[in-house]
Amino acid sequence: MSRKGDVATDLGLVALAAIWGVNFSVVKIVLGEIEPLAFNALRFPLAAAVLGWIVWRGSEDLLPHREDVPRLLLLGALGNVLYQLTFIIGIDWTFAGNASLLLSTTPVWTVILSVTAGHEESNRWVNIGVLGTLLGMALVVIGSGQELSLGSETLRGDLLMIAGSMLWSAYTVVGKRPVSRYGALRVTTWTLWAGTPILVVLGLPGLLRMDFTSVSTGSWLGLVYAGLFAIALAYVLWYRGVQTLGNSRTAVYSNLVPVWALITAWIWLGEQPQGLQLVGAASILFSLTIARLGQSSADPRSSVVSPEPEPS
Repeated sequence: MSRKGDVATDLGLVALAAIWGVNFSVVKIVLGEIEPLAFNALRFPLAAAVLGWIVWRGSEDLLPHREDVPRLLLLGALGNVLYQLTFIIGIDWTFAGNASLLLSTTPVWTVILSVTAGHEESNRWVNIGVLGTLLGMALVVIGSGQELSLGSETLRGDLLMIAGSMLWSAYTVVGKRPVSRYGALRVTTWTLWAGTPILVVLGLPGLLRMDFTSVSTGSWLGLVYAGLFAIALAYVLWYRGVQTLGNSRTAVYSNLVPVWALITAWIWLGEQPQGLQLVGAASILFSLTIARLGQSSADPRSSVVSPEPEPS
């Protein structure tokens, strides 16, 4: 790949970080008019159809081998049902900025689970990165400026986002084998196909209650953005980055996502970060970088990158 191609890929990953960062505010706004589960029931069929078309156009096998179907169904339930429930309800209950920061900790949970499962090795720098990220998470939650009681929606939303980050990490570890066999693009598509029907069924009550004529044009555009751009297009950009630049270099760009998200939420939603939150954000971003670089040096064959980008 020429340097010109590298630059184009780098720019694409910067755009990807912006797409994901802006998406947190987009989702937060759309959820003011569309119920969370109904929102997923509308955007996921769109994303699943587009990625299916991309796989089909890529002249790859459209379906997996029969023996891999049970694991892919499990991955679909884990990564695109349970994860999406925690994500969409969590972001509805907390700030967009908090959601982006807490979700960005996924690579650290992936390290912990991968080391526990014996898939990867750890070292001092990885451990420092993990501890720094956990400290940053605590500062983000404590610094929210909201009441920290179990009845607080913000706290419950923050905890759901942390749970979602852990679920996506579990999805990453469980998906290691099929991703190595089929590639991330096809595994992403198949797990979307497995999870989307369940999301549609869960969203049906909300869809039946929904007055489609009362939904603003802006919210419909936001829904299309969240389905086509934040999932389908974003994944294509991520996949191109992994192919061209490698896992570790591509992973660094995801650290830009919460930066974009915080700036967008500040300007668009008026979510002004508190002092402790800014310190927590800096701790998370710095510690994630240390963990990623440390993990690469611990085992060059491994990576803390998810087999697919975290859908948002």
